[in-house]
Amino acid sequence: MITNLEQLYFNQLRDLFSAESQLIAALPDLTNHVTDPELRRTFQKHMGETRNHRARLQDIFCRHGLNPGGEECEAVRGLIRETRKHVGRTRGGVLRDAVLIAATNRIEHYEIAGYGTAKAFAECLGYGDDADILGTTLGEESDADEAFTKLATGGMFSRGLNEMAAAV
Repeated sequence: MITNLEQLYFNQLRDLFSAESQLIAALPDLTNHVTDPELRRTFQKHMGETRNHRARLQDIFCRHGLNPGGEECEAVRGLIRETRKHVGRTRGGVLRDAVLIAATNRIEHYEIAGYGTAKAFAECLGYGDDADILGTTLGEESDADEAFTKLATGGMFSRGLNEMAAAV
């Protein structure tokens, strides 16, 4: 049972650690389904960032003398499962790329909420170094969300994806 803010804080960090670990395992397979070269580069960049995010969380746990394991992020597990389902049910090409962007945005929004909350808890607990690290990751997650959205709204969708999807 969680009985104080510090326990809740570390519980939230464990959830994020689990989420990042699951994404590290899933992103290579999802990236293999991408057809647009710019989208593929964005996915590959984000894979590297995801590894860094997990390493930062590991560093926070080490500084506090704690283990990052013990929590399973069911939300990201479900989002990954849903992504795989939709990828499997969607014709390859630009339409499948759109599915991957939509799914990635959902995951990014979950992570943005998680890192924002964890940063706020760190600040309340007086863990300034943790808050700074979490703020850096929060910024990178927001940038990734923006990059995927920009590809969809400024590029892929305007190149005829909506017309192609309507024809299916």
